[in-house]
Amino acid sequence: MKDVKQDKLTGTLAFRLGMLGSITADLFAERIAVHGLKPKHAGLMALLASGAAASQQEIARTMGVTPSLVVGLADHLEELGAVGRERDPGDRRRQVLTLTARGRELLALCTSAAHAIDEELTAGLDDAPRAALREALAVLAARAGLPG
Repeated sequence: MKDVKQDKLTGTLAFRLGMLGSITADLFAERIAVHGLKPKHAGLMALLASGAAASQQEIARTMGVTPSLVVGLADHLEELGAVGRERDPGDRRRQVLTLTARGRELLALCTSAAHAIDEELTAGLDDAPRAALREALAVLAARAGLPG
């Protein structure tokens, strides 16, 4: 016999992950706002720290946002002293962003905030289910093309 709960929208992974994602994103945004940051700022800094992209065009492509949004994010991060802009010596039309020491400090604060939220979200789980959740989410994230 089919589980009635499975027939409900609220029982689907899509709904639950979406709602939990929204709640988690709001918590993260609230916690990093005290540093003058939004989640996309943290994402840009994490991307720079990973070395996956450096030019504003590459960053826009990787983040799945418009280049003009990257310019705005970079402008704000530059004002905070978190990133520097340099012309690519091989292509003067291209601007390369670099993470500064202040940017690494801010990224560490964002990472600490995210870890604290992780602990709050998984407080009711023992080590084994917590590890299984991390592993399952890592697989889903990789399949969606998100950085590891």
